Amino acid sequence: MTPWEIHGYELANCNCDTGCPCQFMSLPTKGSCEAAVMFSFNSGHYGGVDLAGTKVAQVYQWPGAVHEGNGTMQTIIDESATPEQREALEKIVTGADTEDMATFWWVYSAMCPNKLETLYKPLDATMDFEARTGSAHVPDVFETTWEPLKNPVSGAEHRARINLPHGFEYRVAEVAKATTKTKGAISLTGTTESHAHFCELHMNNAGVLEAA
Repeated sequence: MTPWEIHGYELANCNCDTGCPCQFMSLPTKGSCEAAVMFSFNSGHYGGVDLAGTKVAQVYQWPGAVHEGNGTMQTIIDESATPEQREALEKIVTGADTEDMATFWWVYSAMCPNKLETLYKPLDATMDFEARTGSAHVPDVFETTWEPLKNPVSGAEHRARINLPHGFEYRVAEVAKATTKTKGAISLTGTTESHAHFCELHMNNAGVLEAA
């Protein structure tokens, strides 16, 4: 198993109501699960391959809950990545060289027997972690806009977090809302002003690391 470690941020949008029942061991809001995610890595390595400054996006779709399987996924790697970085990133985000069940990538990949061809495109992502705002653009695949939660009466911004001390994706996530428009092979239909989150990623072969 090649040792790897990554540090960065995740911007995610799924089709569930704000908060996402999956985070609380409940079934998806609408019975099915679909999501678009952007990952931006500030630092990291896969063996001797430096992964600082790389980006990856993924689109997922399951007919039911994630744990029921039969999902479809597609990985998109920023075209600026070198051949060595591309190979390393694809292995990490599809659960290779990872202890069983240790990361959400391992689980999602195991629950997606239908893996579409990996794409290499210019990935564009912006994020203000404190403001809970951001955007992601993957040409001909998806475009997502994130915004903070707002009080339905006053319109004031509302801040909420999900704390998972033993989570396999993150320890703390900032909750937001987002809308994703898809153009690619996986068509998401329920990601309009739906659950979204921002989180720091600190991970290696064995799972989530405590923030550095």
